[in-house]
Formats: sequence, structure tokens, C-alpha cells
Amino acid sequence: MQSLKDKVAIVGVGCTKFGERFDTGFSDLLIESVKEACEDAGVAPRDLEAAWLGSFRPWFAGERNTGSPLAEAMGWVNKPITLVSNICATGMDALRNACLAVASGVYDLVLAVGVEKMRDLGSRSLSETNRSEGHPFLGKGRTAPGFFAMCANRYMHTYGVQREVLAQVAVKNHRHGAKNPKAHFQREITLEQVLKAPMVAEPLGVLDCCPTTDGSAAAIVTRPEIARRMRSDYILVKGIGLAVSTERNIFDPDYDFLGFPPTKAAGQSAYDQAGIRNPREELDLAIVHDCFSITEILIYEDLQFAPRGEGWRLITEGVTTMEGDLPVNTDGGLKSFGHPIGASGLRMVYEVTKQLQGKSGERQVKGAELALAHNLGGPGALACVGIFGTA
Repeated sequence: MQSLKDKVAIVGVGCTKFGERFDTGFSDLLIESVKEACEDAGVAPRDLEAAWLGSFRPWFAGERNTGSPLAEAMGWVNKPITLVSNICATGMDALRNACLAVASGVYDLVLAVGVEKMRDLGSRSLSETNRSEGHPFLGKGRTAPGFFAMCANRYMHTYGVQREVLAQVAVKNHRHGAKNPKAHFQREITLEQVLKAPMVAEPLGVLDCCPTTDGSAAAIVTRPEIARRMRSDYILVKGIGLAVSTERNIFDPDYDFLGFPPTKAAGQSAYDQAGIRNPREELDLAIVHDCFSITEILIYEDLQFAPRGEGWRLITEGVTTMEGDLPVNTDGGLKSFGHPIGASGLRMVYEVTKQLQGKSGERQVKGAELALAHNLGGPGALACVGIFGTA
């Protein structure tokens, strides 16, 4: 397998405020994040040679299922734009495709941007389509909280973990997000509030779940030799791994609900490209797909931060706090930002880039040089993992 290590550089990133953006349309969010990324890179939008638009289902927001919404928003007539839709891992996969195009030498300067409008969809909502579309038996009644609740119950039963441990993930990420002006939720919560919150799917309460949100994030990538002429603090892509299995894994009699095989495979691919042998010791921080509190704990184990069955100890021992040895979700994660599906992966890349550039303010991880971003899709059906480092 060929490696992306040090063949692609990030020279600009942008991220909107995530939240209930009722006064902002799909195109407005795109323009906002792309404009910030261009300003960060010191380039004009017309300088971008191609783009990859990440959006799970643009027609949710009344847009077409093509790259046209980005072309129209930016005034890019006849520019090559590819729509990427890979469920919840869409954002990171859009970046992956942009990186592959640059590494191949076809383009010099390209854009990856993710966007989703989730808050004002009405009858077109994701939960409605889950009930009304797809397989007449396998898809009915299946929801994200329901699936991850099964994971939580299995984990708690297998390893003797109490619900309070899961709640500590939410408390940690809200504490980080309270310091982030771009987060949907910018407030701390207590353990008691999490445990007393209304139940969604036992044992997951409202505060164990990420919110429904609008947002957009973008990244501009080029080759390192070009990046050096643009800025001194560009960020290098060390590796990106993608793994896809099946959304019907919950019907696999061998599936144990104690992890996500695509995360393991994508993570190992990224580690191999980057030359990482001990992720827990070599990484300075990680931004992972904490759609639910249990998910973050399972990801610890899948990404080799902790042995199987011991990921919960990273929370109870404070390892993944800002003060710990391996800070996780320094920006607040999905728990504070929400999950506008196409944007989340690139929001993670935005945070990683700012951390590696030393520009995260009071959330800054001191001396950060190597970071991971992880995007999970569906019921553990696919995952994309990126490793990023300083030049």
C-alpha cells in the first residue's frame, strides 16, 4: 500500500459557528467556511483548482445531489467539483479524496468542504427517512441512539462498568467545549445533570447524546513544496485510512457490540502510513467521533489507546482531559458541536490544524506535534482516520 505521508499539506482551514442556524442557508454556511479557509491560506477562491463537497444528503436542505450547490454558492462555473457522501464519515472522506488528487499531481491547490443543515428540515429529517425508507424489515425502528445504547449495555455488562463512567465523557467534553466559541453548546455540565437527564435509549440520556446541528468546515490542501512558499506553519498529512463494512453488522451473529471493526482497520492503515507503533505514547491529542458517550470509550480501545475492556479507565483516571497524557476532543467533540453529518470530519481537521499550529488559545495542548482525527459512520459501518503533524 502506498502512503500519503508528507505528500500533502494543509495550508488553510475554516469553520462556521455550529448550532441552530435558522437564519443561515446551506449555501451561506458553505461560503462562510470556504471564505475563512481561503483567508487563512492567503488565497482567493478562484485560485482553487478543484473541490470535494461533503454532504450526506443535500436534498434534505432542498439542494441537488450533485456538486452544484458549491458551484453556485461560490460562483465556480465549470470548476471540477465532486460530491462525497459516505454517511457520518463524509467530511473526512472528502478530505481524503482531495489529498489523493493532490498527491497524484493532477492538481496543485484544492478544497475539501463539508456542510449540513439538520435543524430546520421538518418532515425531511433523518429520523423520518430512517422510518420511511430502506429495507422493509431491517431498517424499521433502527435509530442511532438505539444502536449505541445496545453497545453501552453490552459494555457495562461485560466489564462491570457503571453508567457514571459514561457520564464522565459528556462532562469532560462539555468542559472542553465551554472554551470554544464555535461550539453549539458552550457550557459545562455536572455528573448529576447527565444522570438525571431524560432517557433517550437506556442507558443513554439526553446528555449522553450529541445534538442536532447546522454547520460547515473546510480545508485547503496542496503539496509541501508549494506550502512552504505560502506559510511556515503548514500542517502535513501523515496518513489517512478508510474502511467500509456493512450497515447490517447488527444482524451478524458474531458481532459483539464492543467496538467497531472499521475503526480498527482504518486506524491501523493510518498508523502504518504514518509509521506509528504506539499510538498512546506517540500521539499528542486526538479528536474522535463521540456521537454518544459510550462511543468515545469504545473508540479508545479500537484505536489502541487502551487494551480491550479498559478504555473506561482513561476517563476515570483523567488521561483524556486537557490536563491528561492524551487529551481527546479538545474542542468539545460532537457532544458540544453537534453532528451536521457532512461537516463533522472537517471540523475535526480544523481543530487538529489549529492545535498543531499552537493557535487554540486556552484549549491549547502544549507542544502538540502529532494528532489524530477519527470519523465514524453509521452503526459502526465505516470509519476514516487521519494522522496530522507539524512540518
